[in-house]
Amino acid sequence: MSIFSKIAAGEIPSYKCAENEEFYAFLDINPLVKGHTLVIPRREVDYIFDMEDDELARFEVFAKKVAVAIKRAFPCVKVGQAVLGLEVPHAHIHLVPMQSEKDMNFSNPKLSLSKEEMQEAADKIWTEFVKE
Repeated sequence: MSIFSKIAAGEIPSYKCAENEEFYAFLDINPLVKGHTLVIPRREVDYIFDMEDDELARFEVFAKKVAVAIKRAFPCVKVGQAVLGLEVPHAHIHLVPMQSEKDMNFSNPKLSLSKEEMQEAADKIWTEFVKE
């Protein structure tokens, strides 16, 4: 079982931003910017393009709803999306609030946020997500 599967199952704590029966979104613990969120399928699948077409479509629609919530919670020009996936063998999408394209540079130093700041960020996104 991957670390992301354990997070989605509640076996490992996370800063939950959104969820439904198929997908789960939580804050990246090494964020590029405040509000940087990971979106995963609850079903363990290593590679995003191994997902069935209909599941991938629902995954993107869920990610879109999370991105809308992030943009409301953290006003930005756009929310960037990246699929990298080499560090954890579980499909995931990075959603990053962007003021410029530099915010999507994964070589940038990561933020160091307190537990309180992380929880506040997750709560802001959750509040916006459930408004839908």
